[in-house]
Amino acid sequence: MFRLYDEESKAFIGTISQKQLDFLIDQLEEEGLEDRNYAITSMTLALFEGEGADPVLMSMLRDTLGNREEMAIYWEEES
Repeated sequence: MFRLYDEESKAFIGTISQKQLDFLIDQLEEEGLEDRNYAITSMTLALFEGEGADPVLMSMLRDTLGNREEMAIYWEEES
């Protein structure tokens, strides 16, 4: 399992599965092999829906984005 955080506030977003993390990694641009943070916009979320994103993951991301135009998220592996 993996924990998602809002990079700006460091607030915990939720716990996601390997499958949900794999979806994020496949859909989003990484700047390097160790990159664990991603920029998310409402357009990104619309693209995710078109790709069949998990509804629970989508709900977490939409709730976190709220009225902002963009957010950055990062993940950590649970210990």
